[in-house]
Amino acid sequence: MKKILFLLLACAGVAFAADGNVANETLKAYSVLGAGVGLGLAALGGAIGMGNTAAATIAGTARNPGLGGKLMTTMFIALAMIEAQVIYALVVAMIILYANPFT
Repeated sequence: MKKILFLLLACAGVAFAADGNVANETLKAYSVLGAGVGLGLAALGGAIGMGNTAAATIAGTARNPGLGGKLMTTMFIALAMIEAQVIYALVVAMIILYANPFT
């Protein structure tokens, strides 16, 4: 209930803004908040994915040491793909912050 009340009070600043400049500044503040939260979630997901990838590679190498080289190559490719997703989130966050399409 407290979260809903906080959200309603936060949105009330935009709804009851008397000046267009105040609404624009509020939108920019929410854009910064949204970009930060989005980038944090993307980094969290990437870190979890990288940890799972490394754990699976280590387990596979422990079971069959002869395939260690192939597993490491596959792991590095997978890590690059995971990191690319986080970089895409960073690019979107930068677009929201500096070239905000909503203003």
